[in-house]
Amino acid sequence: MYRIKGSDGWKSLIERVWKAHWPAILVVVLCLGLELGGNPVRQALAYDRPAVLAGQWWRLITANFVHSGWPHVLLDLSGLVLLWLLFGRTLGPLRFWIATLAGCVAVGLGVFFLSPDVEWYVGISGVLHTYWASGALLAVARREWGGRWLLGFLVAKLAYERIWGPLPTSTWSIGGPILTIAHLYGAIMGVLLGMLWIAIDRRRAARLTPSRNRPSAQ
Repeated sequence: MYRIKGSDGWKSLIERVWKAHWPAILVVVLCLGLELGGNPVRQALAYDRPAVLAGQWWRLITANFVHSGWPHVLLDLSGLVLLWLLFGRTLGPLRFWIATLAGCVAVGLGVFFLSPDVEWYVGISGVLHTYWASGALLAVARREWGGRWLLGFLVAKLAYERIWGPLPTSTWSIGGPILTIAHLYGAIMGVLLGMLWIAIDRRRAARLTPSRNRPSAQ
């Protein structure tokens, strides 16, 4: 039996990082693992409209976790890490997972029903906008630092994409077209979730706060 100097410190650091960031880490590992599968995995899980029409409905969800290549997945996961650092504590693990699933559903169904001209897509960027919108709304409601700026930047980004198309740096980075409408679908779901959670938080706070008008016991 032996012990390497400093190993306990590294173990403690890894445990702290895992406890603080495990939801984002799991999504990162999932996306990287699927990318390692290469083109066969990509083709099996991507949104493919004819395949969905043929009954492969799971593609509406799985398409969000596969990417067109390493530049694409690394760009999206960089955004995921940034959004987790910004809103991870604001959302918390449960709401993060709800936003993940709801964002996948919103993007998948939005593309299928509202963008029938889209034949194929991959990428988690639409879901990232669900995190962004819901997290920013909660941050504003809680008066957290930077919440208004982050929400305003999201609105400006979506408006730019609707008018002029994707940001040039994004297109250059992944080497292909970006489905910006998926960002809008994801953001809309994020707004709905954010409004719902704000209402739930306020109702919960009202229940926990004693009423000033409640008569005192005699």
